[in-house]
Amino acid sequence: MTWVIVPAAGRGRRFDADLPKQYWPIDQCCVLEHTLARLLAHPDIAGVVLALASDDTRFAALPCATDARIRRVDGGAERADSVRAALQALPAHVADDDAVLVHDAARPCLSSELLSRLLAYQHETSGALLALPVVDTLKCTAADGDTPRASTTVDRGRYWRAQTPQMFPRGLLQRALARAAAEGIVVTDESMAVERLGCTPRLIEGSADNLKLTHPEDLPVIKAWLARHPLGQGKEQERAGCV
Repeated sequence: MTWVIVPAAGRGRRFDADLPKQYWPIDQCCVLEHTLARLLAHPDIAGVVLALASDDTRFAALPCATDARIRRVDGGAERADSVRAALQALPAHVADDDAVLVHDAARPCLSSELLSRLLAYQHETSGALLALPVVDTLKCTAADGDTPRASTTVDRGRYWRAQTPQMFPRGLLQRALARAAAEGIVVTDESMAVERLGCTPRLIEGSADNLKLTHPEDLPVIKAWLARHPLGQGKEQERAGCV
């Protein structure tokens, strides 16, 4: 059984709303509730450590706030700070070589099949993450005032777009994030921190459906996916608990 860290202390700078995007409503639940439900519905997930802003008052009002499988911890100013705090809050029996997942709070369209695909590689010593090969032609811009102009075309063959969950041995992830913090490096995802130690996490092909809520126009796409992929009945729905 594997634990998941969900950093949810941020507000989402690119999401134009006063309400943090993880609390944006979709039908009868908010985005965060959908995300937690998808994780907890999986039979191999033991629980979630949820890193929230210290002044967050919204989560306590959600039905899932009383779920014993969810541990709340105060997050930090940056994503890495929240993940480090959550790592410290994991149950004592989670060993340094046990795999731990990190998943975006605003990425609720995670299918059970995709999660199982990643969990199959939990013994990778350098970790693994969901990612998608880049299919669009990539352009490098040239500086020309405020006008972006294409200067070169980049070979896309070696480029992938990182998604979450990302999965690493607990001890490795702790060391990687501690090193980045000590060097004053702000990492944009957990894999970046691990890569800086010289490790090469395995890339597991994800899905374009595994969408992260970034802009308001993403909402109807996410809502449609959730409507098409309701949680199953019986044990799956019982495990989900949140929705």
